[in-house]
Amino acid sequence: MTREAGAVAWFTGLPSSGKSTLARRVRARLADAGRASVLLDSDELRDVLGAHSYAPDDRDRFYCSLAALAALLASQEVVVLVAATAPRRQDRDRAREAVAGAVPFVEVWVQTPLADCEARDPKGLYAAARRGETRELPGVGVPYEPPRSPEVTADGGFDEAAITAIEHRLAAPRR
Repeated sequence: MTREAGAVAWFTGLPSSGKSTLARRVRARLADAGRASVLLDSDELRDVLGAHSYAPDDRDRFYCSLAALAALLASQEVVVLVAATAPRRQDRDRAREAVAGAVPFVEVWVQTPLADCEARDPKGLYAAARRGETRELPGVGVPYEPPRSPEVTADGGFDEAAITAIEHRLAAPRR
């Protein structure tokens, strides 16, 4: 039986930028190609892990845990798709370091203008931030640090060229 190495693709961008949408589309393509993958969506994992606070220390712990989980799964020959804002570069750099070159790491910047994210706002996050109900929303109350050199930049969640580029980056030699 041939096996493929794992990999990690971290989808970052402002809230409501299309990270989860793009990650789900990549996952569907991988499934069509017979490649094992898992989607770690930060919104779903916050509920599972009971990590509901966005205080800086809690955010650090959450992203460290998410990076460690992604690295562990990737070491088991699974492609791990992480849809998580991770607004600070250091959080994403730590995730890259967690795999330490053992598997490919692909940083995907879902580059969507703030106005478009606010217009989507399915959870009402931006509206709450604008009303002053939360001060911890990346892009409004907390700075979002865009990647300096992402492997792939996507124009929202439906960017077909980005999906193809991600697939190419995740390709691993068979063993």
